[in-house]
Parts: sequence; C-alpha cells; structure tokens
Amino acid sequence: MFFKRYYLGCLSHASYMIADEETKIAAVIDPQRDVDQYLADADRHGFDIRYVFLTHFHADFVAGHIELRDRAGAKIYLGARAEAEYEFTPVKEGDVVEFGRVRLAILETPGHTPEGISILVYDLQEGFLKPHAVLTGDTLFIGDVGRPDLLASVGVTADELGEMLYDSLHNKLLALPDETLVYPAHGAGSMCGKNLSDKEYSTIGEQRRYNYALQPMGKEAFLKLVTAEQPEAPEYFLHDAVLNRQERASLDQSMRDALAPMDVDAVLARQAEGATLLDTRDGVEFAGSHLRGSINIPLDGKYATWCGTVLDKAAPIVVIADEGREEESVMRLGRIGFDRVLGRLERGIEALQDRPELLESTTRITARAVAERLGEPEPPEILDVRTEQEWSRGHIEGSRNLPLNQLAARAAELPSSRPLVVHCQSGYRSTIAVSLLQKLGRNDVLDLVGGYAAWTTSGLPATAGEPATGEAASGAACGGSSCTLSK
Repeated sequence: MFFKRYYLGCLSHASYMIADEETKIAAVIDPQRDVDQYLADADRHGFDIRYVFLTHFHADFVAGHIELRDRAGAKIYLGARAEAEYEFTPVKEGDVVEFGRVRLAILETPGHTPEGISILVYDLQEGFLKPHAVLTGDTLFIGDVGRPDLLASVGVTADELGEMLYDSLHNKLLALPDETLVYPAHGAGSMCGKNLSDKEYSTIGEQRRYNYALQPMGKEAFLKLVTAEQPEAPEYFLHDAVLNRQERASLDQSMRDALAPMDVDAVLARQAEGATLLDTRDGVEFAGSHLRGSINIPLDGKYATWCGTVLDKAAPIVVIADEGREEESVMRLGRIGFDRVLGRLERGIEALQDRPELLESTTRITARAVAERLGEPEPPEILDVRTEQEWSRGHIEGSRNLPLNQLAARAAELPSSRPLVVHCQSGYRSTIAVSLLQKLGRNDVLDLVGGYAAWTTSGLPATAGEPATGEAASGAACGGSSCTLSK
C-alpha cells in the first residue's frame, strides 16, 4: 500500500494519498486546492486518482475536490449528511470503497460538522481484521478534538454538535484498537482547535491516555471544556465552508487573469474604485517604503490565514510582490477562496521609484526606546494586537489590548491625541496592524521591533491581568511626568 501525507504549513493542513501499488488506483483525502503535487506523484508512480474524499466541509481552506474531478476524473465522496451543488457519492456508516489490496471503510463522526466522517484504512496485505490507520479529519486531532462552535453549518448549535462530537469520539474512534494510527487533517497552528500537536500522527491508545478532551467525563463537562478559550474564528471560515459546497471555478481558472501586469496608473485607478492593494513583501521592506494606502501581509508567515482575517472578501485585490513571488501571492489567496484578484503591480515596488509622492514609510522603534518614551510627559499609547489570552499571560503595563482581527472594526476607539506604539508577540502581526492603521489615516504609528518577545528579552518589566479598556487603558500607569514600568 502506498500512503503519503502532504502538509501545508501556512494553513496547518494535512492531506493524504492512498494507493494500491498493484492496480495503480489511488484516492486523495482532504486535498488542498492547488493539486499539482498529487498529480505529479500520480504521474511518477503511474497511479490513477479515481476517488477524492472530503471528511467534511472544511472552513479554513478551499479543498481541491473540484480540481481533482476536472483534472484527474476523480469521483467525489462526501458523508451521507452532506448537501452540495455538484455531483457526489454519499457514504454512510459501514460503507466500503475497495481497490486492490486497499480498503477504505467509513465511520460517520459528526461533531465538528454534521456531515463529518472518518476513514478507516486497511492494508489487506497485512490483514482485514484490524485497520492500519484512521483518517480523522477534524474530529480527532493529536492532542485535541475538533471544535463544535464554528457555526459553519447553519441551524446546528454548538451544544448539538458538541453532543455529536462526544458520541463520535467515545462510541466510534475510542472503540478502535489502541494500536490504530491516527492521521488528522490539521496540526499545530490551526484555528480548528486550541491545543493541536505538531506531531504527524499518533495512535488511538496514546490519545486515550494523553488527549485532555478524551479523559473520562460526562457530555456537559466535555462541551464546557472543548469550547473554552477557543480562538476567534476568522470571518472567511463561513465563506470557505460555503464554497466547499458549491460548484465553483477551479483554481487555474481563477488565476488566469489574476497575474495580469498593471502599471502604476492602472493600480491607482483600481484603488480609487475600492480595490485593496495587498503588499506581500517582508515587513521590514514594507516599512522602508510602500505605496500609500496598501496593506502589508508578508508571505513568510500565516499569510493566507491573516489575509482571510483582515481583508474584505468582497473587495477586488491588486497584489504588490517581490519579483518572482507574484504567483505564490495569488495562489495562496486562492487556497482560501479569495479569487477576486485583478492583477499585480508590474515590477513591484520598483515601479514607484520615479513616483516618490505616492510613497510612505513606517517608523520602527526598539523596546529600549519605547521604555524611554514611556517616561516622557506625554507618553505614547501602547497598543497590543495579540489575543486576549496572550495579553493575560503577560503584557506591557498600561497597554491597550485590541486583537488584530478586531482592529479595523474598532480603530475609532483608539485615542487620537497620542502616538501609537503597536506590537504583537514577535512583529508579524504588528506590521499588518500598522499598515491597516496607516490606511485608515493614522500617521503617528510606530512598530515595536521584535514585539513583546523583544520587550521581555531586553529585561523590561511586564505584568499580567485583565485588559484595560477605554479611558482606563488610555491613562493606565502612564501619566504626568513619569511612568511606572514594574509592578
């Protein structure tokens, strides 16, 4: 049996190809939208991809089932409770898809979504009594379980899904032999859970012993535990969950015009019409010089997740990228269904060398310099754009906590009478935040180099507690001619 895991780090997403090496028939489970790697491996080994399974309607990315159907002729398989616009084969509890010495058996495991399934993988050359592995989708992760509160499925409450999830875990997955290998659809960094491990796989036995959500408890306690302190889901999650149900354009089709080169005047015209200018360069390069009104989301990070979080999915996009990274910038937007890309700025930022009046920069400041300015008669406002949980674990005293995913909607709450020093944990989110604030007209914004990590490693004092808000945040700790930096 051929078994391969594909991992997409920027989305913390795992997909799988399973093939019978004798008949050369293959199946792909939970594919990403850009499917070239599956097709390349199939070509390399002489495989015929006949089946593509979705364990559920994913909310954090657009799956590649349409692409594999159109390019490889694969048939789409979904859980029996699924409803979709395209033709698919519904599979229910106990259904089997068998090719050569490979058997795929279906477990219905709702909870993360109503239509969720897990797939038992049997290598019939090894035997047919016990499964080799189980592909658990978003039902069971390594160290965690799928969250039931994403509201990707209309009309089903978190409590209802939580009860389904409890039953799926205890009556289906934990009933499997302890030695069964567990391969989930996501790893550490995914917002589909809160405690995911970075391990590629585990076993049912290991998860029974060590997974916090699988310890003995009743349904009520389980639901309370798995929904507590979950990260706020980006708005694009619902958008992607809907797209995965729809008959839609393939990625190749959506990218056909997206890489069209545009000169500066054309870009400005699109900006005036409401297009978002997305600069995907490194944050330091962006800070040095960028087109006024552009938003910086660097490629070398959780690019797709943050694009989906802070960008308006209905607004068209023009990309500004380093030479050679234009296609990557567009393709990674396509992975989350952001297909309204009008084109790219030809020659990137170099195209603006003769147009200095269109450029602006971002002021960056060190932790030590911030500490000094906090002692001034009119200190700056410290804006922490990390999550509330991160803030509570430790923060700069007197800082205002406003998570990045809420910044655009709540920017009017920020005081206009004092400069803003913006920081996150290490600097990636803060460069996004500063660009958003500049686009909104704030010219007194400074980016803390290295974020909160730089503050603590510099030996500067921090504290913990509840986030300060409103006037309390604005004046906390810092006022008059001095600022208390320790507590």
